[in-house]
Amino acid sequence: MPTYPPSSSYIAGELGVGGGSELPVVDPSTGAVIWTYRADGSASVAAAIEAAADAYPDWSATTPAERSKALQTLETELEWIAEELAQTETAQTGKPIRLSREFDVPGSIDNVAFFAGAARHLEGKASGEYSADHTSTIRRESLGVIGSIAPWNYPLQMAVWKVLPAIAAGNTIVLKPAENTPLTTLMFAEACERAGIPAGVVNIVNGPGPETGQALISSPRIAMTSFTGSTAVGRQIASVAAGNGTRLHLELGGKAPFVVFDDADLDAAVRGAVAASLINTGQDCTAATRAYVHHSRFDEFVAGVAELMKKVRLGAPTDPETDQGPLVSFKQRDRVAAMVDRAIRDGATAVTGGRAPEGELAAGAYYEPTLLVGADQRSEIVQDETFGPVLVALPFDSDDEAIRLANDVPFGLAASAWTRDVFRAQTAARSLAAGTVWINDHIPIISEMPHGGMKSSGYGKDMSTYSFEEYTQVKHVMSDITAVAAKPWHQTIFANA
Repeated sequence: MPTYPPSSSYIAGELGVGGGSELPVVDPSTGAVIWTYRADGSASVAAAIEAAADAYPDWSATTPAERSKALQTLETELEWIAEELAQTETAQTGKPIRLSREFDVPGSIDNVAFFAGAARHLEGKASGEYSADHTSTIRRESLGVIGSIAPWNYPLQMAVWKVLPAIAAGNTIVLKPAENTPLTTLMFAEACERAGIPAGVVNIVNGPGPETGQALISSPRIAMTSFTGSTAVGRQIASVAAGNGTRLHLELGGKAPFVVFDDADLDAAVRGAVAASLINTGQDCTAATRAYVHHSRFDEFVAGVAELMKKVRLGAPTDPETDQGPLVSFKQRDRVAAMVDRAIRDGATAVTGGRAPEGELAAGAYYEPTLLVGADQRSEIVQDETFGPVLVALPFDSDDEAIRLANDVPFGLAASAWTRDVFRAQTAARSLAAGTVWINDHIPIISEMPHGGMKSSGYGKDMSTYSFEEYTQVKHVMSDITAVAAKPWHQTIFANA
């Protein structure tokens, strides 16, 4: 068993304990409480912001090479505790240990390694003369104190995605993880301390969104807010940010289409659809949720997906043989179940799944891999984010119809197209309204490439050097090169000068 952090907050380089209500961290595979902590209230949040503000002048003045070296050391520290991080992530989220070991933790460490290098490549345009009398230079500068809120589906990865570009660019940060999954974020903060990152550069507060999160995002001392979560909450945060004039980065919900054209490799599409719809028990904003399949391949696709879904092994998350664990909470399991039940009442059919398992697994927040057909395009199950192990399959007749249906939701985070035709693939890549489009695959991400959406899926980018656009500001410096006191433009002010 992993050793959990001794405290629930990390402020000014010190582990501490909040003074609010006691909150549990629950293992969703059993319902057992594995850790408790006291929430951070407004006083703790204010102290964290103060610590970040105090640390900002010195940290922003460090050279890119110095920040890079600190992040390289952080990478090593995280590698030392990789297995403990994986076990803790599985304990608090219920995700299979294979996913934690092979995706969440190594992906997070790779992101640290990437930003250790990227920290040394913050640059603007080269100097140049764009008027006859001046040289213009572009500076890229940090913003100040960043206030970030991360979700519960990938606690460690989302903490890394928030913290790394912020501090690599010279900012300081106060991060609030989801209140039910704080453990690996605190372990990450402890690793930052061991890596020698100065006190106050990274600060962690924990507690519910309406209390701790609200205190964080509403502070006028926050220069920029970064939020990953639901579209509804993102809109509330945007309203607060607008009132304060705070810069904002939002990565919100998704309802990714999975478009299978008539010339697709159907075996690959079937395997891809099952893997992409069940990743992290479907609790992934980019998970495949709507499979649009050409009518000539539809029945074969549905049969193949149903057969493969039935082979997916539900079990204890700590068992390396488990393919799918529970959802993060019983509340989330019941929400998914209710959406599926409403879809069936409205005319959809569950080809497989559509219920919570019985027997030993009934003690946890499990839900069977589910494939639905017969849903209407305007129905809730097609239009709204499910965030569970549910895939809806719908047929189409023409390429134009496939793209129209795929884009016919409020979200635009991710999409995929499955075809052997390079021209059809390029058309889909141009036409699908999503921040990421995969061709003949669905889900892979890499640190060097950006992640972010459009439409109701938010704006701004995580990962890659593109994320620096969110965490930096561009300054234009214009220098006179004539050494002449009377400038030609002065004639607009001094008529006879």
